[in-house]
Amino acid sequence: MTTTLREPNSIESLLGKEAEDLLTYKAKVSQDLIHLPGPDFVERIWLNSDRNPQVLRNIHLLYSSGRLANTGYLSILPVDQGIEHSAGASFAPNPIYFDPENIVKLAIAADCNAVATTLGTLGIVSRKYAHKIPFIAKINHNELLTFPNQFDQVLFADVEQAWNLGAAAVGATIYFGSEHSTRQIQEISKAFKRAHELGLATILWCYLRNNAFKQDKDYHLAADLTGQANHLGVTIEADIIKQKLPENNNGYGAIAKATGKSYGKTDERIYTELTTDHPIDLTRYQVLNCYSGRVGLINSGGATGKNDFAEAIRTAVINKRAGGSGLISGRKTFQRPFEEGVKLFHTIQDVYLSPDVTIA
Repeated sequence: MTTTLREPNSIESLLGKEAEDLLTYKAKVSQDLIHLPGPDFVERIWLNSDRNPQVLRNIHLLYSSGRLANTGYLSILPVDQGIEHSAGASFAPNPIYFDPENIVKLAIAADCNAVATTLGTLGIVSRKYAHKIPFIAKINHNELLTFPNQFDQVLFADVEQAWNLGAAAVGATIYFGSEHSTRQIQEISKAFKRAHELGLATILWCYLRNNAFKQDKDYHLAADLTGQANHLGVTIEADIIKQKLPENNNGYGAIAKATGKSYGKTDERIYTELTTDHPIDLTRYQVLNCYSGRVGLINSGGATGKNDFAEAIRTAVINKRAGGSGLISGRKTFQRPFEEGVKLFHTIQDVYLSPDVTIA
């Protein structure tokens, strides 16, 4: 059943001056080249893969839960910020979330497809909630207690622990481009192999991390670099890719120019034939690198700001129209009063349920 917007024109009003452009833009790369989300997504895409029946069941569980059930779209609450950004910095704005149960309660109240968080958070409440909402156990993290701060994703848990607490999937982050990325790729490739053996789905946070990527712009958000990170992620058999929304392009060229050194491999046609500066085209390039949409791309909601509802709607519209598979929204939702967090999730979900927001 399709759910219509509860408030007429709410998407348009939140998009403001960008509404017409974002809602009517025709993408440079045709949607005919993309495997689009839909009610039959799991059967259409995954049935002939090497994923075993247990993995297929858990992928289907993720796509068939919550308010977006059986649409081909995902709305996920991720809360690993207690480690990534420190518990104090993350939860001081709303101290109820020092209690892990409230994290799971928010995901359930917001009708999310799943909740993604730490081994400890899920483990302390697993008997009460593992059968009520799909769990995604995040198995590696970057900790910020070491002085001086260092940026490295290290394993905090193993796949067997995720399986034992009843998780449907494991999640992990790789800092592509960092000095530690080779080790992280090897660790997470091995972990994802084990997860599939045990029947768990896999979700990869494909983030970039290198000081050289910050030049005249922050090329951690470049479509060409994030697209390649996505392609590396699907290569180690991530079933879902999480990526930041792109804001610029030609990171390869900018970094080579700034450093005076050759960097990576690229092709001018990426910038002339496959993309423009439009955010929908930049995001479609990310989708292309997820095996043309065979592996779902979910974009992150970003940090809390002054215009969270408008920013979240904008991200959701861009992701959906580009051919992406949903949004994963953390700080914008849990760093505000509980009911407001639920409302924000429902507002995001309205985009994916609206027949008026079409594929570009």
